[in-house]
Amino acid sequence: MNTADVLAFIEVARTESFSQAAERLFLTQPAISKRVSNLEESLGVQLFDRVGRRVQLTEAGRALLPRARQWLLDFDDIRKSIADLSGPITGVLRIGTSHHIGLHRLPPTLRRFSQQYPDVRLDIQFIDSEEAYESVLSGDLELGIVTLPPVPDARLLAEEIWDDPLAFVAGRDHPLASKPGLALPDLTSHPAILPSLNTFTRQIAAKLFQESHLELNVTMATNYLETIRMMVSIGLGWSVLPASMANEDMVLLPLSGVEMHRSLGVVYHPRRTLSRAAGAMLEMLRRDRDAPA
Repeated sequence: MNTADVLAFIEVARTESFSQAAERLFLTQPAISKRVSNLEESLGVQLFDRVGRRVQLTEAGRALLPRARQWLLDFDDIRKSIADLSGPITGVLRIGTSHHIGLHRLPPTLRRFSQQYPDVRLDIQFIDSEEAYESVLSGDLELGIVTLPPVPDARLLAEEIWDDPLAFVAGRDHPLASKPGLALPDLTSHPAILPSLNTFTRQIAAKLFQESHLELNVTMATNYLETIRMMVSIGLGWSVLPASMANEDMVLLPLSGVEMHRSLGVVYHPRRTLSRAAGAMLEMLRRDRDAPA
């Protein structure tokens, strides 16, 4: 529908006169008649009965009138919203991120963002990276700040923000901690504590062993890396963790020629126009990535 045609229809309905509607809209009567005819043609119905000098709404016209008024109000709201795009960045920004990223990577960025954009309300869901990924796919979240999948998924746009080296770790009293010249087969004879099978981190570790035709001996699994760190530190098994999480109660297990990394970054939907708040967050994350070390 054309806004000019809808406005002409509403004025004719209000005044019950084409000539009075023309005066109110500073148009000629033929111009008003043309706009109403355009609307009738586009809808395929007659909106007015013209009997002598009287103009009355038809049944279709009466049904359309309240909807036409609401349509104009909605259009005005849209116009105002677009006009506000040049003003301060406001609204709600819905983000999903993992507990690890939320604890160890995001706080400085979130602090700067909230200081720079105080009118944006951050709705942050702390969930597994894989769940956040699916929520961005479904449209429930605008951004996912997550562990990126080891195999790129064309359904989402992904940008790496942080490289996250992974390390084999064990408690200080674990038999592997003092074993020289460690190799992957040495690990398979000891219990492992790893993230769940569906996690991207587990997939990275599992691939390494599969390529060497080795089978993992996983006795415990959890998606909470802090829990894994605690269980490793008390000697319940070895694990794969971000190297930055190693503490004084554990040791890094050096395996010659073995390196593991995972990518942490942001994902968003290619067919969704990002809000100004999401765009600002994305630019801030990019600046973090590109900042000198």
